[in-house]
Amino acid sequence: MTFETTPSALARALAERDYKDATPVQAAVLQPEAEGRDLLVSAQTGSGKTIAYGLAIADTLLDGADTMGPAGLPLALVVAPTRELALQVERELAWLYHYAGARVVSCVGGMDPGRERRELAAGAHIVVGTPGRLRDHLERRALKVSSLKAVVLDEADEMLDMGFREDLQFILETTPPERRTLLFSATLPKVIVNLATHYQRDALRIATAGEARGHADIEYRAIRIAQHKIERAVINLLRFMDSPSALVFCNTRHAVRHMEAMLLERGFSAVSLSGELSQSERNHALQALRDGRARVCVATDVAARGIDLPNLDLVIHAELPNDAEVLQHRSGRTGRAGRKGISILLVPPSRRRRAEEMLGRARINALWGNAPSADEIRKLDQERLMQSAILTEPGSEDDLAIADAMLKQHSARDIAAAFVKMRRAKLPAPEEIEEDAPRDERPRTRDHAPRDHAPRPPRDHAPREHASRDHPSRDHASRDQERRSNPPRERGPAPGGMTDGVWFRLNVGRERKADPKWLLPEICRQGELTKKDIGAIKVFDTETLFQVDAKIAEKFAALVSERKKGGVRIMPAQDQTGVSRARQSAPQAPAQTIAATPEAPRMESDPHKFGGQKFDKKKFGGKRFKGKKPGNHPPKRQKPPGG
Repeated sequence: MTFETTPSALARALAERDYKDATPVQAAVLQPEAEGRDLLVSAQTGSGKTIAYGLAIADTLLDGADTMGPAGLPLALVVAPTRELALQVERELAWLYHYAGARVVSCVGGMDPGRERRELAAGAHIVVGTPGRLRDHLERRALKVSSLKAVVLDEADEMLDMGFREDLQFILETTPPERRTLLFSATLPKVIVNLATHYQRDALRIATAGEARGHADIEYRAIRIAQHKIERAVINLLRFMDSPSALVFCNTRHAVRHMEAMLLERGFSAVSLSGELSQSERNHALQALRDGRARVCVATDVAARGIDLPNLDLVIHAELPNDAEVLQHRSGRTGRAGRKGISILLVPPSRRRRAEEMLGRARINALWGNAPSADEIRKLDQERLMQSAILTEPGSEDDLAIADAMLKQHSARDIAAAFVKMRRAKLPAPEEIEEDAPRDERPRTRDHAPRDHAPRPPRDHAPREHASRDHPSRDHASRDQERRSNPPRERGPAPGGMTDGVWFRLNVGRERKADPKWLLPEICRQGELTKKDIGAIKVFDTETLFQVDAKIAEKFAALVSERKKGGVRIMPAQDQTGVSRARQSAPQAPAQTIAATPEAPRMESDPHKFGGQKFDKKKFGGKRFKGKKPGNHPPKRQKPPGG
């Protein structure tokens, strides 16, 4: 369907933007039975809903005229859940109603409310805002809605999930009852239906095909991965897919910070979005994604709602969402307006059943598989390099002159090797992900073959001799005698320890949140070795010591010495005892494997004080204290008279 039935001013704007065919939701609101009625529309995120309700209210606002006339009291009110979505809606409606002469004003949180009040006083045809800021302007009488003809609730389900129920009810009850109410939502849970029943009149329900079959333009994949390998899987997926823009979802702010730091450490250009960011920091992160300075965004569910990123074709769920609706909202950031997208869920074995149930409720058929391996990524890197445009595009005269000069001094193979080295240096190193063996193929720790058990000696049913309460030392003495007669066996080195390992040091410690979970992959990456070549790891305040197998220590030292960039530097330890001279001269806190002994509390010199609190001498024993309840510090013993 085309836009032939739309007003001429809007049709002109659509033609300039090269809008030829209407999307399913846009075609549905232009049907004759939807004209002038309240609408309850369910359509996937990114299906063109903004243009859809802009077209749906056009006849109501224009009322047969070609232009809107002078700006005065608002005629339409659009409510969106987030600042980003509200500002995006403002931009969309501004160009759609440009030739109709409409003035569109935004009222969102985080912006100057005084400026918004001045713009409202100057007049507006359409007001777009977030629930909290719109309610504030209504209560202060800066926003007058007596002439309102239409109210649109965009992403109504998200606004209810974010706790805006009271604000929405206040807005709907304040606006004139004869208005049109258009409610757009990606899903239609019971709370949305109840809201529509209470505030809409004879609403026409429209459900596009996307509601029944999920996001048609999104390919869903589920990756089986162990819990401790999820970060490595995220790295390999980003490297394998090589998306211009990707979105990684975590469930908490702490997980977002950790994931962003890990990606930055690996060499990815990443930013984060979470509730702890200010509006300016949020805008800076989004702008970095839009202009290409950042390619990966790590975000929580709430922080990512309402954002529209160009060229976003990959969504990775590093942590599974809570329900099917959140899964669709997350995945709806990609596959927008006809573009294709991929949504990948990382599923640990313990969450397999939950993931299958969630996909079933969302009516999504996901393709199950494993995370790409490092060898697959290296092979794909080689294929991409051979097909790179820099090799196929003709060079300029200056480029060819420099190439001829280089060929006179170097061989073609050396030049090609230098080119490959430069290209690979810009790419983050893939992670080694060993596939877990199936349950029935894993090596067993016990021999399950039938064994011939020797007959057990008859038990001595004589009553055991217990230590007397009056003489408790009798049992201890017998135990000491038994230990002396049966000394413990000598044990080998603990797992992960090395008897002939060479010690190296890292310039990060506990002060910089050093953790063996991310230190071990970094050591393997810089030294081109595997974790079986690394022994003990000791984390101190300002540095970390670790052992490397003596057979490859010399090669390892040469590799890490060539790396001059990066925040994590590896160098040989100053001695080979596991403790550097720096700590011998300047003692620090003990390593993580050693528990510090707390200092004994000092006793007060005043005998009437107990742990720093006064107490009643007559009621000693903790029954009636005058101050706070004391700790477990024993009272200072008094010497007996004459003692």
